[in-house]
Amino acid sequence: MQTATTTKNRIDSLFQKKTNGVLTIYFTAGFPKLDDTRRILVELADAGTDLIEIGMPFSDPIADGETIQYSNKIALDNGMSIKKMFEQLEGIRNEAGNIKETPIVLMGYLNPVLQFGIENFCKKCSEIGIDGLILPDLPLFEYELTYKSVFKKYGLHTIFLITPQTSEERIKKIDALSNGFVYMVSSNSTTGNTSAKSSESSEKQSDYFKKIKTLQLKNPTQIGFGISDRKSFEQAISYANGAIIGSAFIRHLESGKMVKEFVDSIIQK
Repeated sequence: MQTATTTKNRIDSLFQKKTNGVLTIYFTAGFPKLDDTRRILVELADAGTDLIEIGMPFSDPIADGETIQYSNKIALDNGMSIKKMFEQLEGIRNEAGNIKETPIVLMGYLNPVLQFGIENFCKKCSEIGIDGLILPDLPLFEYELTYKSVFKKYGLHTIFLITPQTSEERIKKIDALSNGFVYMVSSNSTTGNTSAKSSESSEKQSDYFKKIKTLQLKNPTQIGFGISDRKSFEQAISYANGAIIGSAFIRHLESGKMVKEFVDSIIQK
């Protein structure tokens, strides 16, 4: 069992060892097939993924684009639920290989977590060895007043998202309240949006990334949304400590290709 008082969080350990070029890959639990969750997790870790983000399927994933929405639907149709996901992850830290120490973050939406029960959810996360949570629709004030103490009790880092529209004041508050890393949404769009950008929008994005760098946040930063290949990954890590890839990996999984093949395409020269 991992708690705030007994074990150092693996996310902290990762960013202490590796301050740049951190690769985080997202996949949806129960996709493409219900029982793929554990296999994909282990294969991602063994292929060299630094941090793994597991999506908890939800019927209305508001922050996600078409590809991840599709994977959510398939996973739910397959019978995936938070309860089922926890069952599949039982004992995952006892598996051979890199998964013992690779940080795992759960990403999802607040309603299913509330239905499961906040305390029960956090307790299960701790027992399994989950390191952090990303809940995009969790209001910051509600987290501060109600949930922060519970997450801390079970050693869970809370990761919040910022966008180009987030005020400097709010960014600093998010940085002060959260831990693990700050999730920098690359643009005001949904995940998986890799459409060509105008030179003006690219310049605005660069200005946004540079601005965050100048704030000297206490937390490491990772850029997500629209990162799909080695080129976009390398561009992102020139501004942040790491980058997150989701939709491109989901498409790779659906095509039936090997997990290692995708990871190699991002990190191997």
